[in-house]
Amino acid sequence: MTRELRYFEAINEATDLCMAGDPSVYLMGPGVPDPSGVFGTTLGLQDKYGEDRVMDIPTAENGMTGVAIGSAMIGMRPIMTHHRSEFALLAMEQIVNQAAKSQYVFGGTGIPLVIRMIVGRGWGQGPEHSQSLQAWFAHVPGLKVIMPTSPYDAKGLLISAIEDNNPVVSIEHRWLYNTFGEVPEGVYRVPIGKARVVREGNDITIVATSYMVLEAIKCAEALREVGVDAEVVDVRTLRPLDMDTICESVSKTGYLIAADTGWRTGGFGGEIVAAVTERVFDSLKSAPRRIGLPDSPTPASSSLVRHYYPGAQDIVNAACEALGVSEAHLPTPKAGEGVPPDVPDPDFTGPF
Repeated sequence: MTRELRYFEAINEATDLCMAGDPSVYLMGPGVPDPSGVFGTTLGLQDKYGEDRVMDIPTAENGMTGVAIGSAMIGMRPIMTHHRSEFALLAMEQIVNQAAKSQYVFGGTGIPLVIRMIVGRGWGQGPEHSQSLQAWFAHVPGLKVIMPTSPYDAKGLLISAIEDNNPVVSIEHRWLYNTFGEVPEGVYRVPIGKARVVREGNDITIVATSYMVLEAIKCAEALREVGVDAEVVDVRTLRPLDMDTICESVSKTGYLIAADTGWRTGGFGGEIVAAVTERVFDSLKSAPRRIGLPDSPTPASSSLVRHYYPGAQDIVNAACEALGVSEAHLPTPKAGEGVPPDVPDPDFTGPF
């Protein structure tokens, strides 16, 4: 049966199902048993499975990641959860030099490890707590990297990641936790390495990651008002990257915009543009466009936030420029409907 769940509920349910079905699955991370439950994604799990399987850990991320890797080598399936991607930076040596390389170095020894990270802006997090660093991890051979956008994918991809015998980095945007959508009951899997066409169209392809998929959908609705039929592709998995789906779309439309939550320079959008150019250059009718963050640290103040983060209107402008059509604009919010630029929805009340 299918019912509606919020994004955080879908992650919680996926974790619960995997822990119930496999005693080798355990959860660890700073603040995992806290009343807030990492945006609600770990709520109630320690009460159900006990402190031996749902563990708070000291702020020693590198050492604790080593513990997780070692346990994975002897048959456990750890899920390590970080409130922010920046916390995982303290464990980069273990993630990049140990987890990612172990199968290669040790002749096929599996590392069934999932590392959850939270990225993106919210509530004045500032330059050390709001970075979207997915391109770093997607750069490393041996790591799989997923970025689910919908609650359906959040559950299905996490189950696939937990069951995978390779290290998987799962990156969640904090603005998605209160979004909701249809999610089937029970265990199901979304394959790692397969993109999804969220909205079909014939005139231009918008390839987006994570929260920018929602902005791309808003963009497509605005473009429709000026007669442009945009196709939106949700990457879902950064590594392995499903270039077949992306190139099939670009071959059909002839135009490409890559919208990512990370920085434009050296970002994942550039990887999409380069790969498309290599594979289906003759299909392109115009130069591809990239949408990403400007080259400065992420701001904390609301005044800077308003001018820093790209959104649907930026994608619309790029599409109109590429197609040579008249300008399109998003509907203007009615008086009183606006929210602070660093808070996605009135239902969101804080960073945890």
